[in-house]
Amino acid sequence: MKFKMSDKSVFALLLRSPWWISMALVVAIAAAAKVLLPESYVAVGVTGGFPFLVIGIIAAWKQIKAPNPERMNQTLQAAGVMNWRDFSSALERGYQGQGFVVTRLPSGPADLRLEKSGRTTLVSGKRWKAGSHGVQALRELAALREAQDASFCSYVSLGALTSQAEKFAKDNAVALVNGTALAQLISPG
Repeated sequence: MKFKMSDKSVFALLLRSPWWISMALVVAIAAAAKVLLPESYVAVGVTGGFPFLVIGIIAAWKQIKAPNPERMNQTLQAAGVMNWRDFSSALERGYQGQGFVVTRLPSGPADLRLEKSGRTTLVSGKRWKAGSHGVQALRELAALREAQDASFCSYVSLGALTSQAEKFAKDNAVALVNGTALAQLISPG
């Protein structure tokens, strides 16, 4: 059984908030324990802030490791003006940086074939600049994955997918590479 924290819990809210809010709660709990509890129970009261300390440390770690939003936007804007040769080279470098062996495919629904640990991933990215992405391209990619017995497939896009395309991707295990994930993949450094 997997444990999943509710998105509405206090701890989930604090994980999405700036780290210093959790730390302020730790200080507030410690101060309240010092003021409100008898001297013999202060240590017990202060330990009530421990979960908030842990959440604050986790939130700080995530926020330090989080990509710079301004830099991610600049990377995505740069991708929007690239030609296919430059964009496919950026994708190739990004996937190679993740340890994949990358093979360019000459034609068809997939543009790159990635191999790692005996698993194959097909990547479609040639339509990355399209204003809207529908189900058809995803359907063709999923069919190619089945035909080639590939383990995974990914669809790369700068623009939004239609709601039907998003549903199709979710229902048919087509990974969507867009937004921050795309910016991190093609970021030069």
